[in-house]
Amino acid sequence: MTTNAPKKAVILAAGSGSRLRPLTDLCPKPLIKVNGTPILHNALRNLEAVGVEDVTIVVGYRKDAIQYACGNRFGRLKINYVESTVFDRTGSAYSLWLARKALLSGDCYLLEGDVFFEEDVLRYLNVSDALDLAAVAPFESSMEGSAVTLSEHGLISEFRMKQTAAKLDADGPALFKTMNILRLNSTTLRQTIVPSLDDIIGSGGTQTYTEELLAGLIERGRLQLAAVRCDDLRWYEIDSADDLRIAESIFATASPRSSDGSFEHPIVG
Repeated sequence: MTTNAPKKAVILAAGSGSRLRPLTDLCPKPLIKVNGTPILHNALRNLEAVGVEDVTIVVGYRKDAIQYACGNRFGRLKINYVESTVFDRTGSAYSLWLARKALLSGDCYLLEGDVFFEEDVLRYLNVSDALDLAAVAPFESSMEGSAVTLSEHGLISEFRMKQTAAKLDADGPALFKTMNILRLNSTTLRQTIVPSLDDIIGSGGTQTYTEELLAGLIERGRLQLAAVRCDDLRWYEIDSADDLRIAESIFATASPRSSDGSFEHPIVG
């Protein structure tokens, strides 16, 4: 099934990347290079390739470097910047709240600025205009961070924060790593996501993370987030020097593309 890809995207890129020091002492994490390509440039090129026209980047740590590296236009993309002046003491939900004007402008891709991924991840997320979609992949022993379980219908049923290999339960439900790449439709953004962000920030929850926001909405039955499995695609979230080495190994060779440009959507869930 072919759908209309969102024309808007928001990238959260305000953090200091402390776990990547000393690499991030002078360079913000989104500009760390994987085999010569900055993480953020890879994301922007992929967004441009699927038809995005307008990207809002939330910046904070070494914001000038990001603005210099990306400019006001990147290829055919128009780039807008929103600055967080308190990036060192707030969570990603606060950065998302700062970008609420962009979130209210229509269907939107939402990305974290530390994920290196191939273009087809975004194409997989175009399986439906109606659903809210999150890219996931099997949780492997080398990974850590937020994980999810899936319902029999392919919906995310539960978030599990701060997962590590040591916490994996061989007898428990299958865990999937959230890739921090989502596609959210305009109705959900307007009626659920932005009002919830307003409530959280208004009540002082400035250290909340986006995953915690989503987890709470799912738990309360206010959000149905369909998982799009990207098991066959290359990607990696880069938080540490070990992550960077793994990402460079994964992307050591160019990604093959079909000569006729044909593409089949994956099954959701």
